[in-house]
Amino acid sequence: MILSNPMYNSLSHPHFKQQTNTYTTISKTYLIPYFSVQIMDRVKRMVSERHVVIFSKSSCILSHTIIKSLYSDFGVNPTVYELDEISRGREIEQALCGLGCSTVPAVFVGGELVGGANEIMSLQLKMGLKPMLIKAGALWVRLIIYNT
Repeated sequence: MILSNPMYNSLSHPHFKQQTNTYTTISKTYLIPYFSVQIMDRVKRMVSERHVVIFSKSSCILSHTIIKSLYSDFGVNPTVYELDEISRGREIEQALCGLGCSTVPAVFVGGELVGGANEIMSLQLKMGLKPMLIKAGALWVRLIIYNT
């Protein structure tokens, strides 16, 4: 988590400011170091630009299983950010920890954090994932009307 990193808690660190800001999501408010607000804003922007966003690592088999499942079962095309391949990926990973997602994959649907692999698979088994994807606009429902 961001606040438990000794580098950020050290008053001698050149980027540390005693001032802190709050970052608010719909469900929670987090106290975060002042200098990481721009990273949280970047994460917020990344997840709000697409219907389904997955933060992953290129070596994570669970992430690729989730992506394959979304493709094959629903036809959803998620945006995938490989944290070990993008700039400032480590800082984004720390920001995700601050939002409550301590592992990858971190899946966002409709701009909201759904969780990791366990939460996605659980939703899929409970038949709750499809309605969530439809509500977010990631999945279109085709209505077939028969004339009688």
